[in-house]
Amino acid sequence: MLKVIHVTKKFKNTTAVDDISFTLDPGTIVGLLGPNGAGKSTTLKTIAGLLRKDSGEITIAGHINTSTEAKKRFSYVPETPELYEMLTVREHLQFIAYAYNVPDWAEKVTKLFARYDLLDKQDKLAKELSKGMKQKVSLCAGLLPEPDLYLFDEPMIGLDPKAIRETKLLFRELSGQGKTVFVSTHLLDSIENLCHRVLVMKSGKIIADGDIDTLRSQLGDGVNYSLEELFLGVTGDE
Repeated sequence: MLKVIHVTKKFKNTTAVDDISFTLDPGTIVGLLGPNGAGKSTTLKTIAGLLRKDSGEITIAGHINTSTEAKKRFSYVPETPELYEMLTVREHLQFIAYAYNVPDWAEKVTKLFARYDLLDKQDKLAKELSKGMKQKVSLCAGLLPEPDLYLFDEPMIGLDPKAIRETKLLFRELSGQGKTVFVSTHLLDSIENLCHRVLVMKSGKIIADGDIDTLRSQLGDGVNYSLEELFLGVTGDE
């Protein structure tokens, strides 16, 4: 579903993403982990075409990531919700529905609003919403087109416990439908029992790649480490 081949992204004299390569298969939930400044958000923005890579190749379902065909196949939910202040909650979803030609969008929007407790907020302007509510709207906007690949950057930040639970359930449902979920986060406990595979970044490079059992074996001492302990071990930040 997603191929990233020898991708590098630089900002002046700083290499934010340094020659990374990986492939994501349909139906998988993959976590992108790393300390602050590791290059996680830059990686997702480059995949989404919001940043221009300096070298390498990115394809989505066989299409170059910046092509129209590729853009039909994925959605991107940023770490900080980017909403139009003078649109209502429902108008945001209506805008997405029209942009992506979503069939039966009104029914789908109602179901998403019910899951994220937004039914009584749908006529509020974005500028009137709390950060957590904005995050819920951003998630609903990313989910509505029902693409094949979902890129989530820190999706749990600002959410209440019920919304976190619903988001985890949705990830599992999407995986069961053969969709690919790529989620960047530093809230390790929120994805520990969710991901089929994790990529760990540090200083722009991928320093570990595999399921949790594989990462445990890489440390080599047979201890049943938690994801947090594995993360600290492979990054050397103990």
